[in-house]
Amino acid sequence: MKNLQIIMLFFFGIFASCKDTTSQKDQALKSEPISEVSKTLPKEQSYEQSQEFKDYWYAGEAEITSYKLEQARYGEMRDGSAVLVFVTEDFLPKKQVKADRYDKANAPVLKLNATKNFNTGIYPYSIMQSTFYPVSNNQHALKVSCSVQEWCGHVYTQLNNRDQFEITSHSYFESDADQEFTLDKAILENELWTQLRLDPKSLPVGHFDMIPSMEFIRLKHIEMKPYSAKAINNEGQYIIYYHELDRKLTINYNPSFPYEITSWEETFKEGSGANTKTLTTKATKLKTITSAYWNKKSNADENLRETLKLNR
Repeated sequence: MKNLQIIMLFFFGIFASCKDTTSQKDQALKSEPISEVSKTLPKEQSYEQSQEFKDYWYAGEAEITSYKLEQARYGEMRDGSAVLVFVTEDFLPKKQVKADRYDKANAPVLKLNATKNFNTGIYPYSIMQSTFYPVSNNQHALKVSCSVQEWCGHVYTQLNNRDQFEITSHSYFESDADQEFTLDKAILENELWTQLRLDPKSLPVGHFDMIPSMEFIRLKHIEMKPYSAKAINNEGQYIIYYHELDRKLTINYNPSFPYEITSWEETFKEGSGANTKTLTTKATKLKTITSAYWNKKSNADENLRETLKLNR
């Protein structure tokens, strides 16, 4: 019996010793300064990608949604169409372009190509904004660009997210002309549309400074910089107020995955002189399809435009 007690004490001592050692290691890891870890590791993504998310966004197709557009321009309302194209793709962080092939260094992004087409009297407007937003949802858009074409000329703006926001701008207007400048990083209105599709609960709320959409900056000929804003996120509705610009943007969305954008409204002062008035641009959803549209290039594929109600 005495020998058995000695053996039991021996093994208990070994077990206790191993347990204490493991506990000490755990404590050491827990006490490691966060600053030392954060220097080498990226921020954790703000949410866990569900299987539902992967099945929808990594299926090798784009989500295409058409909208009936009522656009305020030159103090009047114009009928037109808008399209939002969301698709995931690999992005090269250094070159800041779409990757031709997969590489572990690529950054997965949710890209939004947002287009508008409408006429002002005899001549047409065509607007496109592209946003490349990291699927990790833990930093600003990696790149944003905007082009506006109409019969007077065309303009182009590009933002690259590096140490600062690097802006390149080209315009046929003398007051704008060609510009290159940098901005301190701030929330981008352009990136909120893609952030919403990933996780609407992650959208910023309260008072903060934000850079308005490139489209608005171009059409209103205002300085590209952050402006004071306030945002409210109700279930299914995200509202932004710009105090300095006397502008309100409301994005209506489905609060359930995949958080489709059903409509939006943008209220601001439009026109000049005696024709200045407060008008509201509206876009209302017509149809959503998923398609590898880049392979739909034949004349026979034009029926998909009928499906999207874009040939009216």
